Amino acid sequence: MLITEREAVETMGDYFERIVDVEVTGEDAGRLAERMVDWMVSEGLITREMSSDRVFSHPVDKGYVRGPNWARAVDDSSNPDWLPGPVAVIVGRAHYAGGEGIDSASSAFCPRCQSETVVINYPTEYETNSEVWQPFEDAIAAWKETGEGAAPCSACGASVPVTEWQWNPAFAVGALAFDFWDWPSLSESFCAEFSRQLGHRTVEHGGKI
Repeated sequence: MLITEREAVETMGDYFERIVDVEVTGEDAGRLAERMVDWMVSEGLITREMSSDRVFSHPVDKGYVRGPNWARAVDDSSNPDWLPGPVAVIVGRAHYAGGEGIDSASSAFCPRCQSETVVINYPTEYETNSEVWQPFEDAIAAWKETGEGAAPCSACGASVPVTEWQWNPAFAVGALAFDFWDWPSLSESFCAEFSRQLGHRTVEHGGKI
């Protein structure tokens, strides 16, 4: 679990759990976002009411307020004082890093040869190797701008689209994301159903500010 006590949220900052659709195109993301909001409203997980309270999802500053059945999405809803914050929906090509203060992946696996490119050499180092990360950073920037971007694999030489690289779990690139602010841990069954509703592969990670 990301957090176990409501006091942790109050004293240590705001937490989020994020579900990123890593397959939807930029052109289809908006329509799919609307459909997912409709589904969550119909399930009672959120309402149509919007709030900026406890929402820090750049560039989105508002999210959908929890619905009466929000507890269906989480592992444990037994704390009566724990009321989740809004769910922010982020549409548009972007990269997402779950690590606090880190804006890169710690590693990437080539889908062609399965070799690993280490970007942050944990536990020896805790900072991004900028030289190693630069080709990925450039490719992601191109993808955000045009919908296409590829980074070379240093092992096999293949030029691999950024949407096909297999990043470490705390990093993702995608055109649609959902941030659940200050919710108890989302259940595995809910995340699986969420992915089924999207119809695409997803990545889940979390963090705090």
